[in-house]
Amino acid sequence: MDKVVASAAAAVADVPDGASLAVGGFGLCGVPSALIEALLDAGVQDLEAVSNNCGVDDWGLGRLLMARRIRRMVASYVGENKEFARQFLSGELEVELTPQGTLAERLRAGGSGIAAFFTATGVGTQVAEGGLPWRYAEDGSVEVASPAKEVRSFPVGDGERDYVLEQAITCDFGLVRAWKGDRHGNLVYRRSARNFNPLAAMAGRVTIAEVEHLVEPGELDADDVHTPGVFVQRVVALSEEQAGEKRIEKRTVRPAPPASASSASSDRARGMHRARSDEAGGDGGRGDGASAGAGEEVGS
Repeated sequence: MDKVVASAAAAVADVPDGASLAVGGFGLCGVPSALIEALLDAGVQDLEAVSNNCGVDDWGLGRLLMARRIRRMVASYVGENKEFARQFLSGELEVELTPQGTLAERLRAGGSGIAAFFTATGVGTQVAEGGLPWRYAEDGSVEVASPAKEVRSFPVGDGERDYVLEQAITCDFGLVRAWKGDRHGNLVYRRSARNFNPLAAMAGRVTIAEVEHLVEPGELDADDVHTPGVFVQRVVALSEEQAGEKRIEKRTVRPAPPASASSASSDRARGMHRARSDEAGGDGGRGDGASAGAGEEVGS
């Protein structure tokens, strides 16, 4: 079955107001940016998004957030988005913070037909005991708080350990980005972009994949496929421009040293090399009594 649709706009045309979305990506890596832009252009609102984070102020899910299109967010990390923090603290946005590994497993469980699972993560904290703020009131008080969860002891080794019950997550739609995909919806992710994308693809009842390189069925080695086509209902082939637009969340590069400092450092290094060469008899430590420059032959 050919699952390719003509455009991102056509792929999200039936996403209604109030829909829930499982969205791939980690920071700004592997984010389905074309599909997010299409949702923004379509004017869809009152959304619930499940993703590791909510992008930044001007990219990724942050684009929908800035336009007040997201009503509720389930995430594990929100530290790089100032508008997110402002909306949450002012009571405009409901937020369910979830430990990162737990969030990943909740999505995977939802895609695997597992209703819930027990994990040790969060036991003895508000994650299990309840009381985490989900929504603030205008006066700063907590309007909605997380409920308490079931905690049960299981035998582990020679003793017992407490585990908290976490419910699986399924969403109306899954939005993911892949490096390669074929017309049947089989997907391959590249390096770090493999983050939450396979899990979001599993958790969506209808999953839409934007792919940087669209290939024909049979071109992908079955052993290389990360998301089988059974989890994907629609495929959007990105243009070269769309595929090449990738933001860097925080550019960290070392500034070039001043020219004088660089020259002095080189002089010191050459001086140290000459000193070692003199101590070794002028042979650079080879012990053969000969000294040769790069590319020069040493005669017998």
